[in-house]
Amino acid sequence: MAGQGLTGSYFLAVVLFSGILDASLPVLQLRAVVGEIFIHELEREGFLDYFTDHSELSSDPPITFHANLLDHPDLPQWLRYIQRTPFQTGYLYGSATDREIGTQTIEVTAYNRDTYETVRQTLVISIVPSPDGEMPYQADFFVKNWNVEEVLPTEVHELFQQAVDSMWEQEGLVVVNISSALDRGGRVPLPIENRKEGIYIKVSSKDPFTECLTEAKSSENLHRCKLEQQPVITCYDSFSPRFRVDWCNLTLIDLTDVNATEMVTVFGDGVLEPGPEFNPPEDAPDRLFFYDFLLTFLLPLIFGLLLCLILAYIMCCRREGIYRRDMKTSDIQMVHHHTIHDNTEELREMSSTRDVPRPLSTMPMFNVRTGERINPMQNSRYDSAQVPLILAQQ
Repeated sequence: MAGQGLTGSYFLAVVLFSGILDASLPVLQLRAVVGEIFIHELEREGFLDYFTDHSELSSDPPITFHANLLDHPDLPQWLRYIQRTPFQTGYLYGSATDREIGTQTIEVTAYNRDTYETVRQTLVISIVPSPDGEMPYQADFFVKNWNVEEVLPTEVHELFQQAVDSMWEQEGLVVVNISSALDRGGRVPLPIENRKEGIYIKVSSKDPFTECLTEAKSSENLHRCKLEQQPVITCYDSFSPRFRVDWCNLTLIDLTDVNATEMVTVFGDGVLEPGPEFNPPEDAPDRLFFYDFLLTFLLPLIFGLLLCLILAYIMCCRREGIYRRDMKTSDIQMVHHHTIHDNTEELREMSSTRDVPRPLSTMPMFNVRTGERINPMQNSRYDSAQVPLILAQQ
């Protein structure tokens, strides 16, 4: 129990004084070339040595990173950060443009998720123009069986560059950028069958495209792509089986044929272009809400009052007319009732004077007192319908 109390007190002290005990790594100088991929690995081992060593805690703690431009809350637009899990290496990667030429300072903070300690490191990135000049021929490949953090290590994307060299039949190709398919509207894959997100790798060169690459965009192969079939390439596919390239998603960009007056669709890297900053007005003019009040409250109130006055006039001032109409209706109903009653009496009088013989079923057949049986047909002239039934039986 005493050991647990000391451990809890230790964690509390670390949380309270984490800002005071924050360690810093030496400043790191880096270089980025315009038009080429920039990759920097944030290795966990380099930060572990600066965390406080405690034998009670895990020797391999979870570490996450947060990177931002100095005195800014986020990274510059051309730079990205990715780390799949706290136990894997983090990466800063991106492709700078001519607008970013100069020096940018990036501040990286490493967090120990077990002890809440932090270690900071400053990266000074010098962005310089490309020594080879502009490379107008660019090819954008879509690789389906890799994630972006798996291709960022140097040995992996160099293997891809060598495969492009053999198909393009030249050396000196440059990897311009690497981006995830999710940044271009791709869907998150299902967690089955070891499926990957997919990546786009853009490669540029000074030499034109070879026939091996251009035939992938022929009319016949485009028709096969519409039928969801892979294009037929006559040359050797140097990417297979390590890199599964989707040839239907191959994009060839020839910047030498781009006219200044033409609009050419070029797929970007998923980074928004910089736009104008929002400058809010300093002083807003005063606004009177009196007329809004009248329109919102007073107008419905007047309308409701007018309805009440109309209803009161109908109920109070027009009551005699309603009573007269009710009396007129009742008189019509009484006349109708008397008419029916008079007609009924007239029908009864007419039926009492008829000469039709009484039905046999209503004639007396047996005298209860004397026991005499009477033939109802003896005196057909006598209309027994005129005699009450009780008198007829006597």
